[in-house]
Amino acid sequence: MQLTPITEFDIIFISYDEPNADQNYADLLDKCPWAKRSHGVWGSDAAHKAAAAMSETDRFVTVDADNIVREDFFNAELNMNKIKPTDVISWAGKNTVNGLVYGNGGIKCWPVDVVNKMRTHEAAPESDKASQVDFCWNIRYIQMNNVYCDVMNNGSPLQAWRAGFREGVKMGLEGGDIVDPSQIKKIHRENYKRLLVWMTVGEDAVNGLWAIYGARLGCHMTNIERRKWDWRNVRDFDWLSNFFKEELFPEFEGGEQMCVNTGVTWDWDKLKAKTVELGDQLRAELDFEITDMDHTGSRFFKTVYKNPHRLGAMVREDQVNDSIE
Repeated sequence: MQLTPITEFDIIFISYDEPNADQNYADLLDKCPWAKRSHGVWGSDAAHKAAAAMSETDRFVTVDADNIVREDFFNAELNMNKIKPTDVISWAGKNTVNGLVYGNGGIKCWPVDVVNKMRTHEAAPESDKASQVDFCWNIRYIQMNNVYCDVMNNGSPLQAWRAGFREGVKMGLEGGDIVDPSQIKKIHRENYKRLLVWMTVGEDAVNGLWAIYGARLGCHMTNIERRKWDWRNVRDFDWLSNFFKEELFPEFEGGEQMCVNTGVTWDWDKLKAKTVELGDQLRAELDFEITDMDHTGSRFFKTVYKNPHRLGAMVREDQVNDSIE
């Protein structure tokens, strides 16, 4: 059996406006001096095509800007005989806010041809519901067992809120499309569980309450007040930033709580009260099994949480899902 070292593929860091991007890229260069960076390309589809254009190999590895890659990743080897030319290889990332371990924010290995031919996010046809806000519904992923990165998407209140808001929307979709609110608890089982965690765990982390608030607000807007907005805007980082800065943050700014990374201040009590209010509404309207954890509860969850067991070294995501009792 011949194994291909991961270092034979181009490694490309994709950044847009993340407050910790420069720091994380410097960390990547310390471990992988030949890594390249694609920066400032609007739209997830376009950003990945820009990365593909930089690749000099037929496959390339992407590292999101909110990622810290673990050193042992660069010792990884792949049995390419088990991987089809159109397969996207995915390694789970560990989220530092809530402890979840899954594909969100994880390292990916993309075939250049697949990226150039795909039409997702801002490039998706109106008729293609599955590709409007994510890659996963129309692309064949090979999910690997190893966790090779830590997802640090809490560098600022905006970044943490955006991470939570996006997952609060996307984890509630089925086949990439919104569902009837009465059916929300019947979506993919593991996604539903992850949605509950995003809306509950993380208050102990820096800016963690912003992520919980974001997840609850995203889920609330998508499933309770969906007529007031276009849920596909979740794919647009500029829309998200403007919405946060103009519509949301002014309600909380000016308090004594301060982000240690950016110096931004806000009123903790107001943010906590709004988060609790959203939780009450989600429980009442959708019967969600969420609670309002404090710092200690979040630390407890992250200590005992175990990533769902995978079947083997390389399995498709649908095989993993079918195996869960």
